[in-house]
Amino acid sequence: MQRVLKYLLIGVGGLVTVVLLAVVGLYAWSNGELAATVPQPTHAFSAPTDAAAVARGEHLVRALAKCVDCHTQDLGGGTMIDDPAFAVLYAPNLTTGRGGMLSGYSDAGLERAIRHGIARDGRRLLVMPSAEYQFLSDDDVGAIIAYLRTVAPVDRDPVPTKIGPIARALHAKGDLPLFADVGVRHAEESVPSVPIDSTVEYGKYLGEIGCSGCHGATYGGGKIPGTPPDWPPPSNLTPTGIGHYSFADFQRALREGVRPDGSNLHPLMPIPATKLMTELEFTALWKYLRTLEPREFGTR
Repeated sequence: MQRVLKYLLIGVGGLVTVVLLAVVGLYAWSNGELAATVPQPTHAFSAPTDAAAVARGEHLVRALAKCVDCHTQDLGGGTMIDDPAFAVLYAPNLTTGRGGMLSGYSDAGLERAIRHGIARDGRRLLVMPSAEYQFLSDDDVGAIIAYLRTVAPVDRDPVPTKIGPIARALHAKGDLPLFADVGVRHAEESVPSVPIDSTVEYGKYLGEIGCSGCHGATYGGGKIPGTPPDWPPPSNLTPTGIGHYSFADFQRALREGVRPDGSNLHPLMPIPATKLMTELEFTALWKYLRTLEPREFGTR
């Protein structure tokens, strides 16, 4: 009996040692990932300052690119996730107030952060949706920056970001893309504007910068990788999913958060943003979604 107990204790001790070594290795590797820097694009960028650009920038920030979803309505930043086992993630203060980061960034630095997901020190930003924002035209990125420069200062100190063991393990496994630059081309060339009109072309542009991040590149919907278990999977926006919607149904869903059958969309759907879209934008996006190849739900 004593011999059995001895070998059992040795086995348990060995297992504990393996687990500890794995945890230490995971943290060492992921700390290196979090601290790593990448080459930054070198192109110059200058934002406009005229009133029309500022107005366009406000519409992009609040309705189309939906920056306020993470950075809050006053753009003073806020905690997005507060689960130490998973992560504590804070969306930065985008104003010039106390705790804000705007004053420390040039226009070119802001363009790199928005479209490339790279901080001014070369670190890869966490969670920033640059895979979608890379499609923003030069004019629209400039308009966003122009608007941010006019926002009233907000005094709000940041909460330190902490990546917990679950998020680190999911990232190591490839199930949670932590960094904003994943899928970004980091192209040096400019991105031309798409004419603002009720066209399929402009609808595609709106979808790329405002819908594909949640609903997937093919708009088939399904679980977003790495999201908490209680987060609902975004809907299938191809004809397989919303082919029974009329244009009026589509508008009502994005303006009021109500499906054709009268049920409410999940609160995570950013209705406070989408309800600000214009009639032209609803029309263009609707036209584009109607051209998509039908997909089974979950084929993101």
